[in-house]
Amino acid sequence: MPRLIVVKRDGTEQEIDAVEGLSVMEAIRDAGIDEMLALCGGCCSCATCHVHVDQAHAGLLPSMGPDEDDLLDASSTRDAHSRLCCQITVGPNLDGLRVSIAAED
Repeated sequence: MPRLIVVKRDGTEQEIDAVEGLSVMEAIRDAGIDEMLALCGGCCSCATCHVHVDQAHAGLLPSMGPDEDDLLDASSTRDAHSRLCCQITVGPNLDGLRVSIAAED
């Protein structure tokens, strides 16, 4: 089972187990981390699951789609490592992935 490292808004880190095939957003939610709203439930229609992906893992992720890109454009905290974690599927290649939950807009 892949392990993810989630950096919360207060800077604390929590390692979580992530079930392969789920999204990173679902893994974070299922681990009981409640500061990520994920209002649309993973439909890529909001941006409340915005995370900053550690640069070391950015190359492991699938390309960003146009809908995700458009939603992130509305965020004041978007940077080169921003992603919507509902669009990242957990697989064995993501073991050790480190994401930081973005500040609320």
